[in-house]
Amino acid sequence: MASATTEQLDSEHFSPYRADGKLYGFVCVVTGATQPIGRAIVAELAAHGAACIYACSSNPDEPYAELASTINASYPNTKVIGYPYKITSEEDTLSLIDDVLNTWGRLDVWTSSTGLLGPPSITTTGPADLYAAFETNAMPAFFALKYAPAAMQKTSPKGSYPNAAPKDAPYGSIIVVTSVASSYGGCWAPAFTMASHAALGVVKSGVLVLKGTGVRINAIAAGQIDVGVDLKGVREMQSGQFPPASLQEVEVQKRTIGLERAGRPDEVARVAGFLASGFSSYITGAELRVDGGAGVMNPLTVPV
Repeated sequence: MASATTEQLDSEHFSPYRADGKLYGFVCVVTGATQPIGRAIVAELAAHGAACIYACSSNPDEPYAELASTINASYPNTKVIGYPYKITSEEDTLSLIDDVLNTWGRLDVWTSSTGLLGPPSITTTGPADLYAAFETNAMPAFFALKYAPAAMQKTSPKGSYPNAAPKDAPYGSIIVVTSVASSYGGCWAPAFTMASHAALGVVKSGVLVLKGTGVRINAIAAGQIDVGVDLKGVREMQSGQFPPASLQEVEVQKRTIGLERAGRPDEVARVAGFLASGFSSYITGAELRVDGGAGVMNPLTVPV
């Protein structure tokens, strides 16, 4: 009997070389979708033929309509659905999955792109800060691992919507966007480092959990990414997904980063597109560093 993975490899619908896009027909969920990296991931998935992308965030006041119109202007056959829900809620996660299956009959990609820096020092970090960091950085990935695979294993006939394709084999890719703080310290502060390690732990534990399902799970560990924030004050900096790239001067970046600059959100998104597609069919449990080589040259990519 053929395994789920063999069925994928033999199916034309999961070939990354499709002329109509390596993600043609895929139905995707992207959390943190209105933040710079999340927006870039939505655009990347649409560029490769995704049929539908649920652009998710916890805040109902996020500019979902603007995101959808921007993406649809370039990729009119991809439907972007703004979907506010509490990303740390088990019930809300299950409701989202039910909505996806009831509407589209399939789920193929889940990208968890959420993060919270927390206080910059141990002296200003209390238990509530630590709980908040774990909840925001790791809990959404945990819920994705726990509940998305069952939906991803469902097959479906070709729908009647744009970019529709049948799903004739179980397939799924869970992508956890975290920080290089998931593998060493010094990038920001204790709560952020601890929570980032937990997010990577979800990925590592997920390999055995997903064995035999046809679903893969991988992490993107981003280094210094210019997400458009600067040094406006500690309170603002605590709320971001990544430390401001401006924490290091240009000359320091040239000295400590192999590519001599901070990365861009679209460079993280391209790796997400790779992990979502059949190009990464034999990759699971991996931590792909997108840090310009900084971790190889100098483990402290951002000074505390």
